[in-house]
Amino acid sequence: MDRIWLKSYPAGVPAEIDLTEYTSLNDVLAQSCRKFRDLPAFRNLGTTITYAQLDRLSGHFAAWLESLSLAKGARVALMMPNLLQYPVALFGALRAGTIVVNINPLYTARELEHQLKDSGAEVIVVLENFAHVLEKVLANTAVKHVVTTQVGDLLTLPRRLMVNFIVKRVKKMVPDWHIEGAIPFRTALDRGSRAPLDEAAPSHADIAFLQYTGGTTGRSKAAMLTHGGLVANMLQARAWSRGFLEEGTEIVVTALPMYHVFSLTTNCLLFIKLGGMNLLITNPKDMAGFVKEMKKTPWTVITGVNTLFNGLLNTPGFDTVDFSRFKFALGGGAAVHSTVAERWKAVTGRPIFQGYGLTETSPFVSCAPLDGEYSPSIGLPIPSTDVAILDDGGRQLPPGGEGEICVKGPQVMAGYWQMPGETAAAFTPDGWLRTGDIGIMDADGYMRITDRKKDMILVSGFNVYPNEIENVIAAVPGVVECGVIGVPDIIAGELVKAFVVSDNPSLSAEQIVAFCRQNLTNYKVPRMVEFRSELPKTPVGKILRRELRAAAIVDQAVSARV
Repeated sequence: MDRIWLKSYPAGVPAEIDLTEYTSLNDVLAQSCRKFRDLPAFRNLGTTITYAQLDRLSGHFAAWLESLSLAKGARVALMMPNLLQYPVALFGALRAGTIVVNINPLYTARELEHQLKDSGAEVIVVLENFAHVLEKVLANTAVKHVVTTQVGDLLTLPRRLMVNFIVKRVKKMVPDWHIEGAIPFRTALDRGSRAPLDEAAPSHADIAFLQYTGGTTGRSKAAMLTHGGLVANMLQARAWSRGFLEEGTEIVVTALPMYHVFSLTTNCLLFIKLGGMNLLITNPKDMAGFVKEMKKTPWTVITGVNTLFNGLLNTPGFDTVDFSRFKFALGGGAAVHSTVAERWKAVTGRPIFQGYGLTETSPFVSCAPLDGEYSPSIGLPIPSTDVAILDDGGRQLPPGGEGEICVKGPQVMAGYWQMPGETAAAFTPDGWLRTGDIGIMDADGYMRITDRKKDMILVSGFNVYPNEIENVIAAVPGVVECGVIGVPDIIAGELVKAFVVSDNPSLSAEQIVAFCRQNLTNYKVPRMVEFRSELPKTPVGKILRRELRAAAIVDQAVSARV
């Protein structure tokens, strides 16, 4: 195919990357730990660990995992926010030859049970704050080994003791739990320090992560992301940033959770390759505390979503942060609004650039050139990536034609874990990954998303799938049927709205929302519930979400005029 976008590439960005530079993610870590041994790798809550310490601690955790006699490719689940323990456990699991299963620590028991059962995880590392949720479902899973950690476990003394005491005893953020046989994270590291380590040597084809995304039937499904695919996406990001990011000097603000694929690749992996430091923000919802951390460290790059950038701009004191070393911000997950981008540039002096991707592509597909300014487009396909705009018949459309954005490249997933039917449906017969997004590519190769073929909802950059929410609401006594859509929101991008038909006149929106809160992560919970006598359907009885969306948009417009 004709890569028309290459003519628009910034100077110095290659058309292809060298996939032979690293044999695996393990190789990336090993080389960086040798090259940048004494440089800071991660900083969190006042404590910094160097690349040498990351190498030593992740090696201890790997050795402990190996002492469990797990089979190659066994799954190790990580359920924690951005803490120093996360990269230690992450790279330890990879060095032991196991597969990492990232889990949102805010999952409900229902969501957690599905992911653990589906992945077959045998080990889990969980922040103690969420152990009570794990306790509820553990017996129904294949998990044999539970490692619990406290927020301050890798902080220096006496800060470690102080933070753990405040979290548990003062703020009372750790609900009571009891899991027989669970061991503390520090105990696992201690045991591993006295055990031999047989470093795994995975190939490009070996699975590194089971990264969960929503399923069309309401069941989440795991994209199999390989060592080769993630190395490729990291190298693609490096090629795109060449001339802007330098080895050994960069500090990236990591507020998006590293269990999210955007932050995993862009922050964790790319900046390890660069010998940079990740400034980990454990609780970005505490905007005042977030800004305070940003004032302590002369950071150079920040990644985020529209809601995060907007939140910072509206936090007192952000405009007094030292932006002298700041180079650029990278937005992903959802579109950055032009008003937010304009305010950001006015306050910081530097632009927000947008990237586009999805879990199935590790995640990056395209990015705006870093030598320009904010643009509402999703940029150009990155090196070694082919993008085609296909019509419903699978035919490639010329520039300006509107169709489904389809992707080929080394960063594309190997398929969905134990779901051959879903895997087959995700690809065209000639191997293009269907993104489900409708878009246009212009004559210079720049792309723009115009619609979504799927009914997915984007809430603050997180994918929300209507079927999952509908399945939960359908279990509420008195609900006859329901339909779920996303409605535009200036802060979150979209919010979840549910339309419900009920045969119980006393059923309230508050009851439905309360039930959802018990079974869904917060960002999936409907913010609006509308009762109707019937829902629009196709002749075969399928609920027409597009008609519900159209009605919701009209309602919003009328409300705005009033």
